[in-house]
Amino acid sequence: MAGGPFNPLLVEWGTSPDSGLDRSMKTAAYRLGTFPVLVLLLACGGASTASQTSDDSGGSAVTKETLVWSDEFNGATAPSAPDASNWTYDTGAGGWGNQELETYCAYGSTTTPCDPKNPNAYVGTDGYLHIVARNPASGVYTSARLKSQGLRSFQYGRIEARIKMPEGQGMWPAFWMLGDNITAVQWPASGEMDIMESIGKTPSTNYGSIHGTGFTGTAIGASYSLPNGEKFGDGFHTFGIIWSPKKLEYYVDSPSNVYATYIPANLPPGAVWPFDAGKFFFILNTAVGGAWPGPPDKTTLFPQQMLVDYVRVYAEPGA
Repeated sequence: MAGGPFNPLLVEWGTSPDSGLDRSMKTAAYRLGTFPVLVLLLACGGASTASQTSDDSGGSAVTKETLVWSDEFNGATAPSAPDASNWTYDTGAGGWGNQELETYCAYGSTTTPCDPKNPNAYVGTDGYLHIVARNPASGVYTSARLKSQGLRSFQYGRIEARIKMPEGQGMWPAFWMLGDNITAVQWPASGEMDIMESIGKTPSTNYGSIHGTGFTGTAIGASYSLPNGEKFGDGFHTFGIIWSPKKLEYYVDSPSNVYATYIPANLPPGAVWPFDAGKFFFILNTAVGGAWPGPPDKTTLFPQQMLVDYVRVYAEPGA
């Protein structure tokens, strides 16, 4: 989430293929226990066996990608904390290196300006993770930044989240990943993959980028724009990557809709490709203000929220 606009590669596409699918049916179809598991590097370090499944025609068995981990944000009978086995928090203010204006609050935090009665992150009875940006006083903004660091991390596979973005000048939602080795080697040597990143000035556009030693800021990135003035805040869209050795493919709404492909040959001279060095963890956040989006203005309404339907990790066939 290194601030700054990226080199545009504008692509048009429709809305999410499953946007009209009944939520209960979709959840049942993707529930982890439904699937056999392929080998993938997991946070828990465990490996599982590959298997085959029959194709829809009842013909010969074919190997398919397999869901190996997900958080579906389901089952809450009242607004509650995100699953502590999957998510922890970055907290505090200070601009976060991007001149941001918000204070990040953990669920239940009583540290001013955080308000435990109005949490900035919670799982609702609607089956969504809510990340809420609030304006509790003039010039004061709160939000949340969830991360799976130390809990869930992965290397390779197909990774996606289904998200409805907040809207408004100064909003800066993101779904991104950092290398597990960040505490040892620091950023940008750890590597960064920005899978979903959008700002209020361009509500129809998602920015997908990579960062590492020798390529930060606007060095390597692409954008994807919805057609006909549609905005990513109008409904849910799926943002994902297909991650394999020496290759990253970025897509919106369908893994067949790849709008950017990154390989080591794309890096400038002297840069270091960090994406085969180990596992990466997730970050979900909504920033307020910053050098790239600029501050909120009189048109910006609060509260604003980023809704996350799920985060999923699949093993590709043959992984």
